[in-house]
Amino acid sequence: MRVLSYETLKFYCNKGLIPNVKRDTNGRRYFDEYDVRWIKDLTCLKKCDMSIQEMREYLELCLKGKESIEERKMILEKKKTALEKEIRERKESIAYVNCSILR
Repeated sequence: MRVLSYETLKFYCNKGLIPNVKRDTNGRRYFDEYDVRWIKDLTCLKKCDMSIQEMREYLELCLKGKESIEERKMILEKKKTALEKEIRERKESIAYVNCSILR
């Protein structure tokens, strides 16, 4: 996993994307295993081109628990379809570039 910068973690916390952030006696944030798993999920969602608002909505659904599983699956399926389309378009671009190089 890519290491996130302090600024990125702070940004995610301030945007409400990491629920129930804990602080030590000096006021510094600390993260348990659950938080680390969620931060990894956020990193993946960001790579899937989810906006902050989309990530926030997804988090709210996650916090609802099992009752929101189907809705979360639909969101992820929609993102998957968009990513697959982008991959196809990128492959077409690569093919064009390769063809142009070989001319």
